[in-house]
Amino acid sequence: MNFITSEPRLALGVRRSVLGQPWHWRGMPADDLDASFAPDDLVTRLLLTRGCPRDALDAHRAPTIRGFMPDPSIFRDMDAAAERLAGAVQAGEPVTIFGDYDVDGATSAALLIRLLRQLGLSPAAYIPDRLMEGYGPSGEALVRIAGGGTRLIVTVDCGAQAFEALAMAREAGADVIVVDHHKCTAALPPAYALVNPNRLDEGEGAAHGHLAAVGVAFLLGAALLRTLRARGFFADRPEPKLIELLDLVALGTVADVAQLRGLNRAFVAQGLKVMAARRNIGLAALAEAARLTRAPLCHDLGFALGPRINAGGRVGKSDLGVRLLTTEDPDEARAIAAELDALNEERRAIETEVQQVAESACRAAGECAVHVAAGHGWHPGVIGIVAGRLKERLGRPAIVIGIDETGTGKGSGRSIPGVDLGAAVMAARDHGLLVAGGGHAMAAGLTIAADRIEAFRAFLEERLADDVARSASARALQLDASLTPRGVTAELVDAFELAGPYGMGWAAPRIAAGPVRIVKADVVGNGHVRAILSGDDGASLKAVAFRAADAELGQALLGAPKDRKLWVAGRPKVDEWGSRRAAELHLEDAAWCD
Repeated sequence: MNFITSEPRLALGVRRSVLGQPWHWRGMPADDLDASFAPDDLVTRLLLTRGCPRDALDAHRAPTIRGFMPDPSIFRDMDAAAERLAGAVQAGEPVTIFGDYDVDGATSAALLIRLLRQLGLSPAAYIPDRLMEGYGPSGEALVRIAGGGTRLIVTVDCGAQAFEALAMAREAGADVIVVDHHKCTAALPPAYALVNPNRLDEGEGAAHGHLAAVGVAFLLGAALLRTLRARGFFADRPEPKLIELLDLVALGTVADVAQLRGLNRAFVAQGLKVMAARRNIGLAALAEAARLTRAPLCHDLGFALGPRINAGGRVGKSDLGVRLLTTEDPDEARAIAAELDALNEERRAIETEVQQVAESACRAAGECAVHVAAGHGWHPGVIGIVAGRLKERLGRPAIVIGIDETGTGKGSGRSIPGVDLGAAVMAARDHGLLVAGGGHAMAAGLTIAADRIEAFRAFLEERLADDVARSASARALQLDASLTPRGVTAELVDAFELAGPYGMGWAAPRIAAGPVRIVKADVVGNGHVRAILSGDDGASLKAVAFRAADAELGQALLGAPKDRKLWVAGRPKVDEWGSRRAAELHLEDAAWCD
């Protein structure tokens, strides 16, 4: 095994791979190395090459909440929000949690609901219907909630741009606390309190702008408990253990593709431990429905559990996720989990159909900085997923817009590193091109009139072309190690996991294996390419390139001459099927050994 101990440089001589990119070693500045460094310290190497400061190695080896938790009071409006909620708890006041319909919204709402229940309240949940009500709080919904007797509403994962809705709620006599993480404008809506690390006027709290909404909700929970503690509320009753809700925080953080650095790493690392105990009946039922029998890994949150919860908001009933995550009835949990599992299968079928049409349209449009695909009748519940798929396959930011029968388009976009799509969408809104729009650097949502789509496309092209070009020129596949096939083992994967959790902003280890010859390659499942590789060391390795059958990588594998050697690169994973644990490589690129 070769580990690299210098600044990033060309790896294995690959200047142009099958996917047209160079391969670089993931390195570190040379002055970060000293005589005391042990080259065989695998975890240290992985931590340092992901930007961990040397003096913070111990904290990152086993990230804890105590080690990374900030004082919640550093965030603007946090104390006001905690005081208002504490008053509601002590007075037994009705509270409604208004959440977004995605995983971050569902977990944020579930966290606050479960916490408030332990404090003696019976909070209501309101999750808007994606098709009928759209994203975020509407004035009509907030006024209706207030009319039902609720004078305190907490919005989670939404509300930062709900100016009209919050004004209507205030006029109806309701206090609204906004808990969000989406980008804000200089002007803020008339909330009782707006807790959001991405407020433009945020001070010290801005350092935590990478938090998902569920992370902000956890900090609000900590501030609430501290406030109640100071008021003597727990003198004659047990204080809830907020730490036991970290399974929800981990799920929402990973599913929302939040950067796994700083506090988020602690949230996920500790949340996975809580989730492994399966105390949350709903999450346990969902894991069972997803055929997940072992302790969950970070990957499982994003690819097994998260999509199933999302399926409720995308193609089914928006409140299924919150109901699942807050139920205490095992039978109800199993029934909801089964329904979400079935809806997820339906979502996959819809997604595949939309993706095929959208990708064909993007490729027909030719080279552009930002791919914008629009179609009549495309289901709004899958456009975000399809945008993510297009971004990965085309290497450019992508926005997918579904146009309804009224000529109104609902769009969702996904970006690439170095290109702030959320800011661009907000600028387009300010220029009058959008009915509504917002988001963050890597993802955005919008509403647009169909006859404005071409103007919007041109606006993005002009605004983002330079950023996309810079990102593309800097694109390279980053490698952590090179091995022969015999070195790719389950034990290696286990060792890699010690430097996790991995995700956005904390890249999972990527290795190159080779040189190898392709013994066999065929198409399996939904367009996946499976290959058996043979190395010069006499060992063989199983590899899979997902959804690659009609892409450059898949075609190269399927058409490779039997006598031609190549390097393959990807993420080593453990195949849990069969009688023993074995490693396989999830392929991301390949390069010929010429």
